[in-house]
This record gives sequence, C-alpha cells and structure tokens, in this order.
Amino acid sequence: MPQILIAAAHKSSGKTTLSIGLCAALTRQGQQVQPFKKGPDYIDPLWLAAASDTPCYNLDFYTMSAPEIQTSVYQHGQAADLCLIEANKGLHDGLDLEGKDSNAALATLLDSPVVLVLDSRGTTRGVAPLLLGYQAFDTRLNIAGVIFNQVGGARHASKLRAVTEHYTDIPVLGMVQKNPDLVIEERHLGLMPSNEKQEAAKIIDKIADAVAAQVDLAQFQSLAGELTAVEASAPAIPAARLRIGVLKDAAFGFYYAGDLEALAQAGAELVFINALTDKQLPAIDGLFIGGGFPETQADKLAANHSLRADIRAKIEQHLPVYAECGGLMYLGRKLSWQGEDYPMCAALPFDTRMGKRPQGRGYIRLQIEQDCWLGAVEEEIAAHEFHYSRVENLSADVQFVYKVLRGHGIDGEHDGLLYKNTLACYTHLRHVDKHPWTQRFVDFCLAHKRK
Repeated sequence: MPQILIAAAHKSSGKTTLSIGLCAALTRQGQQVQPFKKGPDYIDPLWLAAASDTPCYNLDFYTMSAPEIQTSVYQHGQAADLCLIEANKGLHDGLDLEGKDSNAALATLLDSPVVLVLDSRGTTRGVAPLLLGYQAFDTRLNIAGVIFNQVGGARHASKLRAVTEHYTDIPVLGMVQKNPDLVIEERHLGLMPSNEKQEAAKIIDKIADAVAAQVDLAQFQSLAGELTAVEASAPAIPAARLRIGVLKDAAFGFYYAGDLEALAQAGAELVFINALTDKQLPAIDGLFIGGGFPETQADKLAANHSLRADIRAKIEQHLPVYAECGGLMYLGRKLSWQGEDYPMCAALPFDTRMGKRPQGRGYIRLQIEQDCWLGAVEEEIAAHEFHYSRVENLSADVQFVYKVLRGHGIDGEHDGLLYKNTLACYTHLRHVDKHPWTQRFVDFCLAHKRK
C-alpha cells in the first residue's frame, strides 16, 4: 500500500494547494488516491476529498493511539494506488518538545517517505542548508523529494534546481510558478455545499492543470513507501435500527467522514437535512448538528421560520439532539454578526456573537462532570475547538456536562450545555477507540425510541 506524506517547513507554504493538485492530477490519470489529513481539520479534508473523489480521513496523535492511526490508514487505504497524507503546520511542529506528535513522528510511524513543499520566495542558495538541516535533524526520516512553490520564473527555477542538485541528494520533483489563480482564498476554504461545488471544481481543475504541468507525477508516485500490513478490515454496516438527522448544507458541514461512517456502523440511517430550505424535520429518532459557517447563512437560517420552530418544538418534546459549535449557535436565541442580529431556534437560553479573533482555538481537554450518554463522571475527553463566536446572556441556571481542563469551551471553565435530551457545545468530538461517542449517541437515541 504505497503512501507519501506531504509536509513543509512552515504553515502557509502551499502544501494544501499542492496536495489538492496532486490528488486531482493523479485521479485524472485513473489512479485511486486515498487522502488523509494530519490533525484536527474539517476544511482541508473537504477539498482533498473533492479532488480525489474519495472521503478524506484525519490522523491525530492527540485523540488517537499509534496503533489506531496505523489501522485507519491501512483500513481505508489498502485498495488505493496511493495514500497521500497532508501534514499540518511544519514537518517537526507539534505540542510535544520531543516531537512525539509531529508530522515527522507520523511519517516515522507509517514508514512514509516525506515530500517537502518549500515556499521559495526570496531565496535561492538558502534552500540548501534548509534541506540539509531537515535531513540531519532526524535521520530516521526519508526526505524523498522536494517541490518548490511560488517560484519566480525560469531563472529562479534553474538556480533552485542547481543549488539543490549540487549540495543535496534530494530529487527536485517540481517547480510550481507563482500564480494568483492557484491561491485558495480564506472564503473559498468553506464547505463546498451543493451550490458551491461547481466553483470548487473549477478551482481544483486549475490547480490540477498547474501541478500536472510543473510536477513530475511519475517520479512523485515512484517515491511512495509501503505501509506494513496490520489487521484491519472495513466493519460491516448493519441494518439500520433508527434514523438520525444530520444538518448538512452551506451553513453546517463540519463532519468527520469517519464519524458519519461510525454512526452508520452503530446502526443509524443518516437522513441529511438542509437547514436553509427544508421546512420541517423528517421522521427521525435523533439529530446531529455539526459546525460550519452559520454566520454566512444567517439571513437564510433566520428566514426559515418553520424549521426553527419545529426544531425548538422537538427539543421540548425530548428529541435527542447533539450540536457542536455552529450547531450550538443555531440552537441559541440569536446570532449577532457584522452589526446585525439574526433570530435562531431559541431552543437554548443564550445568544451568540461573532468576533474578529478566535475565542477558542486548538486542542481541548474536558472532564465529564455529570452522568450523561457521553460517559461517566470524571471521564476525560481529548478533542478540539475553533470558534470566533462567544456565548452571551447565558441563563444562570443552565447545566453543564463538561469541566474544561484545557481550552475555552463556552465560558472558559465549562462546555456542554445540557437541556432535556439536547447537548450543545463548542467542542468538536471525534469517534475514537478511547471515546466512541457515535456509538453512545446511537445507543441513547435507541433507548429513547424504545420508551
């Protein structure tokens, strides 16, 4: 099972753009590319999945054990012609001083050759000590090739190649020229819902054209290493025992592919709902509202009066609901953004306001404070959060499920607001061996259905 890890010296080097281009260009050739993304991320995996026409899976030392990471890669990648793993941040970056959770550690764990993407702006001979340093810093790594990005022209390209070939033994796989058409703007790094898929496809095509023309795809693929086989087989999907609704549209789209699959493997039929256009909930036994960009669709969410009222009524009737981040915002009374207030579901007693800076960002660690379907008291959960919004005007008598040990959550000390059978939090959970939240949610919904 061939696999390559795409890394960089630092973030914003262009590794996501090039990973998208490599996935799309190789897929065009008839190759089956299985993408993976290091770390907690929803947006890059959506682009990688669109480029390869294959779901992308996250690999994260913070929430997963090393054997679990190996099993995930083997399970999802064993039928692929190439597993392409996109790193996060720089090759050696991470929380741990010794790099135990870094991209380099992931490459070592998987025996994955590393292809470095280097932003070459403003440098020529200086790339040599950088490349030599990466080779010397951790000799367990196989720096198998380099792709120079943001190259200034033919003369710049020839200098970079000459320097690399003179001072190092690292193959130059490509020279990707500076091109504003290949820059994925922050707003493009969105959810690619149905009404944006055509625009996203055009962007991916442009990137694929550039990568195919400027990167030696055959040489790139020839560098792939083989992952040692582990015991891993795709779990069978049982007959559905209940129906769980999932809001999925331009406002809500932050869902891990593995979590949705885990819900199905636990016995749930997933029913996708568009919060912008569907007028009421279908017949469901539970509801999952993920994160996303509700602020950009706030006017349409607010205009859909009947769905908001139906969700509020179903919550009052004890429908099991789990909401994360954007989902939490939607269940509040109102959302304030850019000087405007937009009414939301008013199912939970608070308002939310969008800020200009992140209110909570990065890994979070929680401790369960009261028994609920998520787990027992004192159980700890490793997860992540990323939100620009904050909760305001929160009622004093609310119940919280979580004590925040690391991170911010709702108020810096708590997260997981509990009301009847609804749990809403800023935390984004992942279904992992240590915390199989999807199985627990399905079991909770099933127990409620049987009542």
